[in-house]
Amino acid sequence: MRKLCCLLIGFIAICAPNSPLDAADKVRISVTNPNMSFLPSGVAFKKGFFKDEGLDVEIIRMNVPNIITALVTGDVAYTLLFGSVVRGALRGMPMRALASLLDGSTHALVAKPEYKSGKQLKGKIVGIGNFGGTDEVAGRMMLKSFGLDTERDLKFIALGPDRARLAALKEGLVDVAVIAPPGDALGGQMGFNVLLRAYEVFSFPFIGIGANLKTIKEKPDEVKKVVKAMVRANRFIRDDKEGAVRILMEWGKIERDHAVASYDSTWKVFSPDGNIPPEGLRMVLEQAKAELKLTRDLPLSEIIDLAPLQAAQRELGIKKP
Repeated sequence: MRKLCCLLIGFIAICAPNSPLDAADKVRISVTNPNMSFLPSGVAFKKGFFKDEGLDVEIIRMNVPNIITALVTGDVAYTLLFGSVVRGALRGMPMRALASLLDGSTHALVAKPEYKSGKQLKGKIVGIGNFGGTDEVAGRMMLKSFGLDTERDLKFIALGPDRARLAALKEGLVDVAVIAPPGDALGGQMGFNVLLRAYEVFSFPFIGIGANLKTIKEKPDEVKKVVKAMVRANRFIRDDKEGAVRILMEWGKIERDHAVASYDSTWKVFSPDGNIPPEGLRMVLEQAKAELKLTRDLPLSEIIDLAPLQAAQRELGIKKP
């Protein structure tokens, strides 16, 4: 319990009304932001999909390093990160990726008004949320599409939430920032340019479901139920724009026009079935191996576990592609 308290100092439990943090049957799911990218967890909570499965869920906002630490120790059983879980598994950490929720990154490159193309960014400063996070990975891949060497041509600095990155743009502390919806729409209102959206140049599992290995082994029914609720949430988001926008407004505490803009720019990348695209997975693995400087290949069984997803799909009547 002491370990959990240390990890949760400064973190925000964003979906846990009137429930004690130390409840023994609490199912803890970690996200980095209550935004469009992580909306499946908000929808599953607000629409009662978790309750339909008999789950008492707490959604906790953490930064990436603390999510991975908490997942390793078991203080948090699940996360919606995908790439970070794959990298953790490749390093031998006790975690597995279970499903893909977003088959493309929602991030955009938002630049100061004077920059009209990516090639103008050589030698400039890039604002990201956290080193090692999905925004850094997506940002580097977008910038590479302009022919830039992200190690030599650019300087990256970690600034925290999207609003902090937009503030840094406004103050001239950075030249371009990697921003997720609705921050990209807000940036446009502030006069900044959206140079590129990640899903316009590449596709890979961006947000997914990852779990602690002990949880997968000891609580397979719970794991299946979490995955099932999330897949239901994804299908709701794709099929009910107005419902998804209302939940995003409430969950993310944003205005309607920002919520609509976020939805319109990203709904297509939400997976309807949770399947992990093979080609996209290959990209994630190659990127992760390059970052970790790994030369050996691990069997997929040590990185992903599709059994919970397949069980959830059977119960939802989803046919295999």
